[in-house]
Amino acid sequence: MPSTRAMKLMESTHRLVQRLTRGKAGWNIAGMPVIELTTIGRRSGERRATMLTSPVKDGAAYVVVASRGGDDSHPAWFLNLRDDPNVEVVIEGRPSVALVARIASAEQRARLWPIITAKYSNYAGYQKKTDREIPLVLLQPGPEA
Repeated sequence: MPSTRAMKLMESTHRLVQRLTRGKAGWNIAGMPVIELTTIGRRSGERRATMLTSPVKDGAAYVVVASRGGDDSHPAWFLNLRDDPNVEVVIEGRPSVALVARIASAEQRARLWPIITAKYSNYAGYQKKTDREIPLVLLQPGPEA
C-alpha cells in the first residue's frame, strides 16, 4: 500500500502536470476521468481537495472508489464526506459543481463492483489486499438540482 507521503507526492505531480499544461492534460488516466473532489474536513472544518478517478458513471452520478490502494484504513476524503456529504467536484477543468455524496448501498455495490473490476483490474487487486470492503461512492446532483 502506498504511504501517505507517496500518495501526496503522486497527487502533487498530477497537479503540476495540470498546471504546466494549463489544464489540457491530467483529466484522464487509464481511460478514467479524473475529478477533483473537495470535502470539508471532519475535524478541521477546512476545505480538502483530492484528485480521484471515476471508473464508471451510474446515470448522472460519478462513481469513485474509496480504495486507498488497498490500505486497511479508509481514505480521509471518504471519512470527510461520510460526515458531510455536500461536496464540490471539478470535472475536466470546468468550474466546480456542488454535488451530494452517497455511499453505494449493498445492492448498488454488488451491481457496480463487477463492472468496475472487469474494466480496471487494479481495483480487484486492492480489494484482495484488505479485509475491509472497499466502498463505492456516488457523487450526484442534490434534490434541488
